Amino acid sequence: MGNFLALVQNENMKIYRRLRTWIMLALVVLLPVLFGILIAVNNGTFGSNMDAWGAASNLSFIYFLVSIFSVVIAADIVASEFTWGTIKLLLIRPWTRSKVLLSKLLAVLLFAVAISVLFMIATIGITQLLFSSGSTAANIEQMNFGEYSLMMFYRFIDLVVITIFAFMISSVFRASGLAIGLSMFLLMANSILSAILNPSRYSWAKYLLFNNMDLSQYKMRESAGIAATNGMSLGFSATVLAVYVAVFLVVAWLVFTKRDVAA
Repeated sequence: MGNFLALVQNENMKIYRRLRTWIMLALVVLLPVLFGILIAVNNGTFGSNMDAWGAASNLSFIYFLVSIFSVVIAADIVASEFTWGTIKLLLIRPWTRSKVLLSKLLAVLLFAVAISVLFMIATIGITQLLFSSGSTAANIEQMNFGEYSLMMFYRFIDLVVITIFAFMISSVFRASGLAIGLSMFLLMANSILSAILNPSRYSWAKYLLFNNMDLSQYKMRESAGIAATNGMSLGFSATVLAVYVAVFLVVAWLVFTKRDVAA
């Protein structure tokens, strides 16, 4: 167990010793602060009196960058080993290929958690500092905190799915550019693909990945009193996403453990 933890630590060191990682982390802190200040300056200008959690919710659009940064790390962590030829040095050590792949996956997920937590700390910190209106609004903000946390949890689920997808592409094709490109396409074209292949039009489309992402859609439908259609529900979409994640991981494991790296 100790050897495996050392392997995970080694993968984390590879991530955090690169300058780009620290640039990503800096952006995740600076952008919420910058946009939070801009929102605070304009708060009330257009007749709006936004509270801290409302501002935090508005800043959640920056979380898209967190997804991109996580995808970049996931796309590179396996492919770069083949690009630089260091995969041979890694595999001659007394670790199975399964453990090597698992350590890389854990390092990616730990990075995704760390950058997500950092984003939330920066966002909540700046909005509480600039928008907190004292103890009178404390109870209302506490209630909204639960809604904000749930929204961010749903976004994190999407991040994990797309990050593992990038990890699989990186493991299978050994190309970080392809992994990043396909993942970015899936992220940005999600709503367009969902509109074209809508489950209300094609019943089989409810099993497609992009139609089951953004779990917050069920919360919004519930709040608006809109009933679930085509047999899709929060539990259904969560199950479909879990199946996709399992398939991604199995494919990545099968290819990585069977690939010849002697050449």
